Amino acid sequence: MTLPSTRPSDSPVFFFSFGLFGCRFPFAPLHGDALDVVFPIHRARERRSGEELSACVRHIRAGDEGRDPEKATTLSKNGRTPTPDSSSAGGVVGGVVNTAAGPNDMPVPVCPAHTTERKITTKIDLHLVPFVCILYLMAFLDRVNVANARAFGLEAELGLSGVQYNTALTIFFVPYIIFEIPSNILLKKFSPRVWLSACCIAFGLVTVFQGFVQNYSGLLATRFFLGLFECGMFPGCFYLLGMWYRRGEAQKRFSLFFSSTSLAGAFGGLLASAIGKMDFLANYRGWRWIFIIEGAFTVLVGVVFLFTFPSFPEEAKWLRADEREFVQARLRVDQGHSGAERTITLKDVGSVMSDFKVWLGGIMYFGLIVPAYSYAYFSPTIIQAYGYDKIQTQLRSVPPWAVAFGFAMVVATASDWTKHRFLFTIGPICLAVAGFAVLLNVNDNLSVQYGSLFMICMGTYSAMPIIVCWFNMNLAGHHRRSIGTAWQIGFGNIGGIISTYSFVDQNFKRGYAICVSFICLSAVACILYALAVVRENKKRARAPEGVELTELEKSELGDLNPNFRYML
Repeated sequence: MTLPSTRPSDSPVFFFSFGLFGCRFPFAPLHGDALDVVFPIHRARERRSGEELSACVRHIRAGDEGRDPEKATTLSKNGRTPTPDSSSAGGVVGGVVNTAAGPNDMPVPVCPAHTTERKITTKIDLHLVPFVCILYLMAFLDRVNVANARAFGLEAELGLSGVQYNTALTIFFVPYIIFEIPSNILLKKFSPRVWLSACCIAFGLVTVFQGFVQNYSGLLATRFFLGLFECGMFPGCFYLLGMWYRRGEAQKRFSLFFSSTSLAGAFGGLLASAIGKMDFLANYRGWRWIFIIEGAFTVLVGVVFLFTFPSFPEEAKWLRADEREFVQARLRVDQGHSGAERTITLKDVGSVMSDFKVWLGGIMYFGLIVPAYSYAYFSPTIIQAYGYDKIQTQLRSVPPWAVAFGFAMVVATASDWTKHRFLFTIGPICLAVAGFAVLLNVNDNLSVQYGSLFMICMGTYSAMPIIVCWFNMNLAGHHRRSIGTAWQIGFGNIGGIISTYSFVDQNFKRGYAICVSFICLSAVACILYALAVVRENKKRARAPEGVELTELEKSELGDLNPNFRYML
């Protein structure tokens, strides 16, 4: 069977895949007046006005070119004739059984006979997770290796003074924040393989050029373009993972991907300690070689990924046709059939941003970004202040990152096993707060102070992937997830600007206090978000009777679909 694409064609009429019966039929994309009707459906449902909601539904149906809404899900493959047998008992079509219903009133997908769901999931893991982990490891390494370069004399050779180093860190976040949503839109246009690989090559080249800068202006320019080309890495990879995994199985994969930042921190410290010994090789200082070598390796990775990086499920040639259909069908069940795909419009952006839960998702991430980047950018400086030389500073920066990686994977596994997110964000947040509390109150015990760095790194870098996965997987549909994820990451990274000015001198306690404040802000946002999703789930359980939505209408609503249930 030829799988229907989930993307619009160039024609004004494109095919939408209903995995319910393994068939497809055409409909016109919703734009203009049609979208003016779809979004009021959500507002009407929020007000629990059955009459207004019914009126909205009737308006859509009346304009649907005379198509009978009662037969909308039983059309044959030619898109015209109802298929009376398509819902008969015991039938299995296209890898989806018609008689059983999933948790969102969707048919339960049936795995192809020649394999098992576990084997398919393992195949996805092997073809997807290593790629996104390596890609983000390189991005994060090139982003924070300036901290390692600082320990090897970057400031002195470039003649930086005052807060110029902090400003160079800040300039990275300007394009990084502004262009995250456009980057996710371009990712959908060009495919993850092309867009993410091209960006990897670009920021690798910028990192190499950073090794040849001669003054403050050159450093600012390279940091700006580094932020420009890296802006799509994190939201793009998270979005791609969300298009492959169900909510209950996603956290381990998300945390493994996110924990590549911890591996980058550990790997960066080890690599910098070795590269630093190349001081004055070919008349270049050691800090320059850090940028040159790490950037060149990034370019190589990008070139390889340009030919090997995976894209969306419907494009996976390493899966058989029936396996691809099964993967897409189980995602439709998990998301309540909210995966409709069409061109993203400004009305989509407005609809997503009108949801206050989306704002809470951004604040949750924003609050943790401040301590996360503070640690990434300034932990070598803090450790060096304990009296260690350059090489020892780099080596002692490795263990907290390594332990944080292991801890994050334990937390993620427990979160997936319990199918719960909230408590696994609050617990690590409390651990990070405790670590900063130690640094604020202990001044004369280096072992205790160094140990508190473990608590900060473990707590911060374990809570962040839970928060992003929790929010990301509670957004359904290509357009809502794409916009929402880019918003969360883009808004959250404003905290990166704050972090760069948190530690402007050797009085680290001011920076510690700032970090604690923002962690507490994140905790409050997490609590409010948890209360919001519990409240919304209860409201949907008490939905007014007598109001029916077609599959098209449900799909347009995404996670606003009344059959969708948010994960706590």
